[in-house]
Amino acid sequence: MSRRITNPKDFGRVAVLMGGTSSEREVSLDSGRNCLEALQRRGVNAYAVDGIAGIVQEILARRCDRVFNVLHGHAGGGEDGVLQGLLEAFEIPYTGSNVLGSALSMDKIRTKQVWLALGLPTPQFVRLARNDDVVAAARSLGLPVVVKPACEGSSVGISRVFNETDLPHAVDLAARYPGEMLMEQLIEGDELTVGILDEEALPTIRIVPAGEYYDYHAKYLAEDTQYICPGLSGTAETEMRALALEAFRAVGCSGWGRVDLMRDRDGKNFLLEVNTAPGMTSHSLVPKAAHELGIEFDDLVWRVLETSFKDDPKEARP
Repeated sequence: MSRRITNPKDFGRVAVLMGGTSSEREVSLDSGRNCLEALQRRGVNAYAVDGIAGIVQEILARRCDRVFNVLHGHAGGGEDGVLQGLLEAFEIPYTGSNVLGSALSMDKIRTKQVWLALGLPTPQFVRLARNDDVVAAARSLGLPVVVKPACEGSSVGISRVFNETDLPHAVDLAARYPGEMLMEQLIEGDELTVGILDEEALPTIRIVPAGEYYDYHAKYLAEDTQYICPGLSGTAETEMRALALEAFRAVGCSGWGRVDLMRDRDGKNFLLEVNTAPGMTSHSLVPKAAHELGIEFDDLVWRVLETSFKDDPKEARP
């Protein structure tokens, strides 16, 4: 996994795109500040831009040559294909997945439909409309279940339901967010994640929160969540990394990202979702996995920026 670019000037002027208007704005701002500082330490001519409206102004003023996208989420975030379509229309190179990969993976329902069509393991699920019989849906899957918005990240709007009486509250929470909802089987076991960098799967991370679940607090605020890397060993490690990479490619993703999975108590893996612009905060998982391979944060950010060269970088100078 060697560098393709050695001279920071080859990147041109880089807009580090952060913030935005999605529910994950604060996490994105934190990620963006970290990435911006890392690039500047390496001599890249990088500067901060807040949100899609901000990058439109930069493009029209011809101030940026490429975009380091660390917007999170949709509806003003940078993971749903809207930003990617905009940048491609203006022929501005950017990091991460293209329009298709971004849009498809942002939608958990359609991501799961692709995986199931290909025979890849993911928990069984039901699409939920706001007037659906949620009790019947839960009985069809069997309790316990997870109820969540189809297009949110960072554990926003998610509930784990063990009793039918708790279903209305779970649906009300998920319905606060735009788009469809889904209910899926709750897989009980270990939660793991696999980072993807330049078409390679990084070591697995097993997540052990101090509380019962890896929720928003455990992800971004708690200091007692344990991250065990690699999270598995031997054949189990190899198989999960291969599955994550296959699932990532299946939904059209490329460049870098993260695949979240569960491993049940019988050792069976289940795919949960793909993140095409993962967090880059002090608590984030891709930096932890890269560190296991000797890739420190500044070098990781450089390598992510290299994914903005979709072809041979020698033929794609800004």
